[in-house]
Amino acid sequence: MSRRRRGMMSEQLKTELAKDLGFYNTVQEEGWGGIRAKDAGNMVKRAIQLAEQAAAKSNQP
Repeated sequence: MSRRRRGMMSEQLKTELAKDLGFYNTVQEEGWGGIRAKDAGNMVKRAIQLAEQAAAKSNQP
């Protein structure tokens, strides 16, 4: 009984993060399944940082 979750990040955001973090060539050659767990973790960390920065900016008067 396997359920597939829909991704929380858009393809555009994932692509942008992969380019920024330097492993987009792996994504192009092997797809998202080809990236290392460490790269995926770094991608999530960076996405959280960006979300926190956006939230902080929107809360400023």
